[in-house]
Amino acid sequence: MRPAPSRLVTTALAAIAVTALTLPLAACSGSGTAAAPRSGPADTLVYATGDAEPTCLDPHVGGNFPQALLGSQVLESLVGLDEKREIVPWLAEKWQQSSDGLTWDFTLKPGLTFTDGTPVDAAAVKANIEHLQDPKTASSTGYLAVQQVKRVEVVSPTVARFHLVRPDAALLESLAQPWVAIESPKGIARGQEANCLAPVGTGPFTVAKWSKQDRVELTRNPDYRSAPQGTELPPKDAVQKVTWRFIPDATSRYAALQSGEVDVIDNPLPDQISQVEKGGAIAHLNAPRPGASNRIELNTGQAPFDDERVRKAFIASVNVNAAVESLFDGTAERSASALSSVEPLALQSKSAYVYNPRVANDLLDEAGWTKRDADGVRTKDGKRLEVRFPVSTDQSVPAEQALFQQLQAGAKEAGFDVKISLLDLSSWYGALGAHEYELVSAPYTKIGPDVLRFLYHSDATVPAPSGYFANHAMIKDPELDRQLDIIGTDSDPTQRAAAAKAAQERIAQLSIILPLYDQQNHFLYRSDLRGFRALPTVSTPVLADAVVGAK
Repeated sequence: MRPAPSRLVTTALAAIAVTALTLPLAACSGSGTAAAPRSGPADTLVYATGDAEPTCLDPHVGGNFPQALLGSQVLESLVGLDEKREIVPWLAEKWQQSSDGLTWDFTLKPGLTFTDGTPVDAAAVKANIEHLQDPKTASSTGYLAVQQVKRVEVVSPTVARFHLVRPDAALLESLAQPWVAIESPKGIARGQEANCLAPVGTGPFTVAKWSKQDRVELTRNPDYRSAPQGTELPPKDAVQKVTWRFIPDATSRYAALQSGEVDVIDNPLPDQISQVEKGGAIAHLNAPRPGASNRIELNTGQAPFDDERVRKAFIASVNVNAAVESLFDGTAERSASALSSVEPLALQSKSAYVYNPRVANDLLDEAGWTKRDADGVRTKDGKRLEVRFPVSTDQSVPAEQALFQQLQAGAKEAGFDVKISLLDLSSWYGALGAHEYELVSAPYTKIGPDVLRFLYHSDATVPAPSGYFANHAMIKDPELDRQLDIIGTDSDPTQRAAAAKAAQERIAQLSIILPLYDQQNHFLYRSDLRGFRALPTVSTPVLADAVVGAK
């Protein structure tokens, strides 16, 4: 799952995300501070994102969260998730699994068309899976999601039969994610350049124009009628256009929201969230992402973290609780799990992640790092206890970067020299591809416990066609692999849950990660905006139902 570094740098495509099972969205709470009247037209919603601008709007290519944010407004999936975390029909109205788990028949809703007039049929589904699996697409998230699909057979215009290499207990969860959304085969056939500029789907909006480094203009699909089961079609007075702006600076985004220039923002600062919670004309939606928690992964594939004692020492040397409390102003809670707390099978292993400087020092002494240089950094055989920590400024909010700096200072007391490098997304991918890291924080969104297999199975040290590999801990542990295989193949909920528990216990025992908190996904929006919500799959915003200026 990890290709040549040059491809990572050139394409900047990788994926830091993945499938869908469902997660409970934290309820919308509170209103916000004073806000000026809206300055835009009544039929247009303005959304400002702080996430990195995608290099390609087609989520099949690479597959990161910024693509999912925007792609969810344009593209739809075969299946979806409801608020109860259950799989529901979407473009497919029903499905049937064979007794051996090796074939799945998906029956499509009749009469649906993509916005270019192409029918949504079994041939289109086949073309999409082939597009995801084609190395030229350079897919990562979507590629991994359908990795067990050997081929798709067109049984009839409305029935697509998936033939699998092995049973895939997470197939429906995977197919619900936006990185496996169904696109027009005619659109795909235009070539990657055209499709990256404006992928064609069945969703409530279409891409009208992309002005790079500025905005994407979306216009309403007047023929939209394919909402997932249990969801109403957008109201007649819903917004007809969306202006999707890229405003990297959090203070500028918040000011634009307050001034009425913008209707919704993501990635607000903790103090902005706290201010909004006190009441006013701005509302807050907290929708944590499913899949993995935000965590620091320790690279076991190279020194010094190939020594378990040194890994345990680093974990014991840093006071994560204090850093989270001081920097996130109550908007995040400390996690002790590899999984997001919104995952039903998340296991909190608090005893494995206790701050204890004495233990840290004893372990480093035991591991032979007994001397210190003039800077207080431990040494062994003439080498300094230095660890590289590349940080993506496109994915790590300022509060998180400050948290990393606090942890850096704590680790210094124990004798570690943590070298933090703030990098743009392309350079960050390049550092990972070249194994130029000992620590890394890489968000990964995938609903369900199968995310653990994507992140920590031995197979996940091999890159996907995009060049991205997800096992940044470089762990290859047969005992862990056995549990992860059960999660991926066993459809028995009891067996799957037991394997998820055992896998999380093993991850904690191996000391390959330092959990921090859930993947933050906060939205601030004008409280006179009716119908704004988050999609239950991977918590992307739903703009199609929004009515501006509503009371």
